[in-house]
Amino acid sequence: MAIYAIGDVQGCFAELQSLLQQIGFDPAADQLWFTGDLVNRGPDSLTTLRFIKSLGPAAVAVLGNHDLHLLAVAYGVSRTKHKDTFHDVLAASDRDELLDWLRRLPLCYHEDRFTMIHAGLPPQWTVEEALQYAAEVHAVLVSDRCSEFFRRMYGDQPERWSDKLTGWDRLRFTVNCLTRMRYCDRRGTLNFKEKGPPGSQPKDLLPWFDVPGRRSQDSEIIFGHWSTLGFRITQGCYALDTGCLWGGELTALRLDGPMRRISVPSLHGSRRQNKRWEEPGSGERKAK
Repeated sequence: MAIYAIGDVQGCFAELQSLLQQIGFDPAADQLWFTGDLVNRGPDSLTTLRFIKSLGPAAVAVLGNHDLHLLAVAYGVSRTKHKDTFHDVLAASDRDELLDWLRRLPLCYHEDRFTMIHAGLPPQWTVEEALQYAAEVHAVLVSDRCSEFFRRMYGDQPERWSDKLTGWDRLRFTVNCLTRMRYCDRRGTLNFKEKGPPGSQPKDLLPWFDVPGRRSQDSEIIFGHWSTLGFRITQGCYALDTGCLWGGELTALRLDGPMRRISVPSLHGSRRQNKRWEEPGSGERKAK
């Protein structure tokens, strides 16, 4: 049995199939871990969702911000944006089955030595606390309160964790960390404006995994979300979003046994329009 973690697919189904061919994926014996953002911006959200769902226990996935956006639109809480490409999901005959499966995915997954999230953890949280807070959001998502949750989900406040947070503020902060976070200051104040690679941010901000005294620093955390970061192993954290959507690569990292990185090139080279985007692999430490 082999276990592979895969960065943000975002509807890039052709690249996913190419990657699975490269690793020799056997759904009867192997398992795939997906870091979230299964859908949107790429060309084949519907096919991607159907495929990953069809894998059953051979696939584990966490929710990303684009997945939550699709759900909010489907529940009539949010509107589509001009760059959204999940209209095929919304129009599908099996949309209700797919969306129900999607909203039941966790926001944080832990097995053996690894924890998988989409984006980040504030420095005040241990992995055990992250799992607890993610479970609180999950309980609302799978309940009849999910529509209200989507109405309350949007917004950047509160910007810093407190044990006194309750209700929708607590749930919103949890979602923002687990699905949107990149930078924060040393006290854990979140910043959603900065999206570039480390070194491009204001001096008072740090990548979430570099904050001194981070309480999850003894844990091994797999995440995606940050395409300008590229593939990186640092501080016990494994960044796997290598910007497939933007002309980079789709990356898998083998987790069992000696780590091994496998990547396939994007078919969307013409989309490389953001000059702040870094070439995959710049500044990276390769997994051995």
